[in-house]
Amino acid sequence: MKRILLFVLTNVAVIAVMSIVLSVLGVDRFLSAQGLNVGMLLVFSLVVGFTGAIFSLLISKPMAKWSTGAQVIEHPANSTEQWLLDTVHRLAATAGIGRPEVAVYEGEPNAFATGANRDDALVAVSTGLLQNMTREEIEAVLGHEVAHIANGDMVTMTLLQGVVNTFVVFLSRVVGYMVDRALSKNSNESVGIGYTITVIVCQIVFGLLASMIVAWFSRQREFRADAGSAQLLGNNRPMINALMRLGQMHTAALPQSVASLGINRSEGVMELFSSHPPIEQRIAALQQA
Repeated sequence: MKRILLFVLTNVAVIAVMSIVLSVLGVDRFLSAQGLNVGMLLVFSLVVGFTGAIFSLLISKPMAKWSTGAQVIEHPANSTEQWLLDTVHRLAATAGIGRPEVAVYEGEPNAFATGANRDDALVAVSTGLLQNMTREEIEAVLGHEVAHIANGDMVTMTLLQGVVNTFVVFLSRVVGYMVDRALSKNSNESVGIGYTITVIVCQIVFGLLASMIVAWFSRQREFRADAGSAQLLGNNRPMINALMRLGQMHTAALPQSVASLGINRSEGVMELFSSHPPIEQRIAALQQA
């Protein structure tokens, strides 16, 4: 119920902010006079902006399983799978969420959590992680993923993505319309090629800026999930050790559909688009907590 309310309030807030800004700047009056229906454009932008984000969230679990080849543990085949299942369920109970599905996939060290519902999520770990870390370190990583679920990070990321998508769709079309009107000799004719080209360019530029905003928020949630793991385990040392071990290993990139959910590293300018902060910063944050 809280997530539904947050979703509704977010939509209302986006409409209100856009309406106020346009009114103060006088852009709405200018565009209305030129024939652009700002109200309908806002509705269109919201629908386009949130539809993709919500759809991605709803199919996140099956998409993650398909893209990584993760196999859900229904009946543990060995002691490791039994321990993995018991550990995730224990951490979930401590965090106050429903038992997530637990899956294992073939690959180098990595792990992720996803799902639209915090009581029906998925936690997946790679065989590389299980083979190269101690159980204490693995438990810390599992605590990190369970903390993501308990924090509602998947839903929050979807809301944020929907908001920035809405701004990208809306602003690119406003700029496109204004450019087209400026280039058009007859202000009464329909939009032309100038509108189409400007919208495409603006969506690329605004989309890149929006990606930086989403990536920044994603990096903040990683710090919160690290702290959440330390809280679930009652000690920050296991998470620090796990991060140190991960820093010494090669972590393979996940498929694009779940790339923001797992461990990744970026350098230079690409750090602005990275969903995870540098491991050194995460360790420092835990040590200072």
